[in-house]
Amino acid sequence: MAAGKHPILVIGYGEVGHAMEHLLAARQPMQFWDIHPPAGHEPVELEQAAAKAGFVLFCIPVSPLGEVAGRVLPHLSADSISLTVAKGLDAAGRPAPAIFSEVYAGARDYAVLYGPMIAEEIMQGRPAFAQVGCSRPGVYARVEALFSGSGLVLRYSDDVQGIAWSSVLKNVYAILFGAADELALGDNVRGYLAVAAIREMTAIVQAMGGDAATVTQLAGLGDLVTTATSSSSHHHELGRQLARGEYRDSPAEGVHTLAMVEQYDLLDREQYPLFNLVQQLVTERSGIEQRLRAYMQSL
Repeated sequence: MAAGKHPILVIGYGEVGHAMEHLLAARQPMQFWDIHPPAGHEPVELEQAAAKAGFVLFCIPVSPLGEVAGRVLPHLSADSISLTVAKGLDAAGRPAPAIFSEVYAGARDYAVLYGPMIAEEIMQGRPAFAQVGCSRPGVYARVEALFSGSGLVLRYSDDVQGIAWSSVLKNVYAILFGAADELALGDNVRGYLAVAAIREMTAIVQAMGGDAATVTQLAGLGDLVTTATSSSSHHHELGRQLARGEYRDSPAEGVHTLAMVEQYDLLDREQYPLFNLVQQLVTERSGIEQRLRAYMQSL
């Protein structure tokens, strides 16, 4: 099925849904579904819209991804492709590719897009970048054709596990950068944190079955730099709030990742001192500056 024959269905109309509309609306017909019907768009029935879609863009957090994917699965055409940019772990401790793999069980194709893709910048017409991991290699050509010339630059990755875990982890480490910036620890500390975070991310990605080299690419280093330094980054701002003592419980994917790692004992956190430090900052929420400075003094 060539791109353009069937409409694109966007599930979720938050920042990411708006960004996808900006990228693709002038190129193909689009339909939008959300729990709260999007203003300015004709309401659609989810299952009926899914049955007509050539591409289904899941612009929702990772937590409800499995439930919604299971809901639309019986209605998807055999050659449809499901896409998501969801970064994090669901309530079962699964990243997005694992959710699609388990829910679809080989019956439908899917792809995940991870990299420097801040929605606000996409909406401003600025370029964005992503690595694409697919259920099978042949899916990439259709995904690339969908976004070709849109301003979202894509690169293929055959390391689905690696890009998924890189995207999961960068949100955790970005929190620490925000806290360090709020405490004015300086550019030298930021440089050190970048090296230390990439070192730990590499070890964790390998432990999860990914390739070490993936961490230095768009889904890892590229997205870490963006998320850890951008004023538009929710996780960077979350770190600042922690340092100011203003943090409240947050649905942020990085915070949820920390909880899932602990609940399912996915990592030996003692092997990853920087990751462990972020866990302490988020859960204990006190003595942030003292903990950061003690960490630096221990190096």
